[in-house]
Amino acid sequence: MRSATTSSSPTRGQSVVELPGSTAVGVLIDEPNAPCRLLGIGEAAARTGVSERALRYYQELELITPSGRTPGGMRRYSEADLARVARIRELQSLLGLNLEEIAVVLQNDDRIEKIRELYHDRRTSVSERRRLAREGLDLQEDLRAMVEAKRGALNDFLAGLDAHIERIRSLLEDGGTKNP
Repeated sequence: MRSATTSSSPTRGQSVVELPGSTAVGVLIDEPNAPCRLLGIGEAAARTGVSERALRYYQELELITPSGRTPGGMRRYSEADLARVARIRELQSLLGLNLEEIAVVLQNDDRIEKIRELYHDRRTSVSERRRLAREGLDLQEDLRAMVEAKRGALNDFLAGLDAHIERIRSLLEDGGTKNP
């Protein structure tokens, strides 16, 4: 029989259920069965620094899937969901990826997590572990190539800025007497 205990965030193997008559916003059920408070869209948006509209858009693009819903259909977000939104924001700000590129990265992240689970399953054969390791390597190399392409574009942009800065410095050193 399933039992429930408190947890700070959902983990793999847990499912979210709404308990009728419960005061909890959401409950996570798994074999140790850990309930967890899920956040409404407003609180989730505030905690992640994005708008409610952005959260809905991320869901529409299948970048995130809320961990639960109320009986009335309102979205509920777990700590893992908030971490995924933080990852989206990181990929946007740090690497300058667009949402289409982010979708690819997140799909790769999800697949790598699944590969990790399968690899560590003691029932997985040695040959299957090698195949999984190769697949994980391919995914990591694809991500590296994407980042390398972004870095190349950034380097080109910086080179253009440096050229403009040097032209302006040259004009200033000349006292503005040269014709540009």
